[in-house]
Amino acid sequence: MITIEHVSKIYYPDFHALKDINLAINPGEFVFLIGQSGAGKSTLVRLITAEERPTEGKILIGDWEVTRIKRREAPYLRRQIGVVFQDFKLIDTKTVFENVAFALEVCGEAWKRIKETVPQVLRIVGLEDKTTHYPKNLSGGEQQRVAIARAMVHRPKILIADEPTGDLDLITAKGIVDLLDKINESGTTLIFVTHNRDIVNMEHRRVITLHQGELVSDRKGGKYFI
Repeated sequence: MITIEHVSKIYYPDFHALKDINLAINPGEFVFLIGQSGAGKSTLVRLITAEERPTEGKILIGDWEVTRIKRREAPYLRRQIGVVFQDFKLIDTKTVFENVAFALEVCGEAWKRIKETVPQVLRIVGLEDKTTHYPKNLSGGEQQRVAIARAMVHRPKILIADEPTGDLDLITAKGIVDLLDKINESGTTLIFVTHNRDIVNMEHRRVITLHQGELVSDRKGGKYFI
């Protein structure tokens, strides 16, 4: 369960990025977080992942109170939260296998576990035959699948996809959405951040709408005009 209680974020001197947000996301849910640029979506993501702290309010993720987490505890929390970005953030000089493995290496995982885990995750995203390829040799959709594999390699309970289809054509984007559906069906809580109404309208999901830092809508179904 993700619980957000009376959360506000103010940036110096007086920019209110978020204003008194109250929200609960159940384990295993798939939700869209939508809004125009500047609505507060990315700020909320940074608060959930403990990259920043709210000015007011608190955020609970299971038994963790994120707003009071100690600096040394943050890496353990973030292993429970995978994040996928629009620009992939892959390392150009590493192969597909190496990019995914790197997420485990930096946490000190044994090489034996890395060799077992990475192929499993690459099969999930449909890239088991691309392990030795470099990012430059992959399509945009394939690069995003590598990024998803890297985010999933710790088997996180929560996956946040922050504009994961922003640079992809609609057909390729649909493939990424289908993959995220599959991951969600395995029990992972999925938060899909976007401002693309076509992506949102593909799915019959809960949609949370932010506007100028305020939560203005939280509903399921219907067409959305972002």
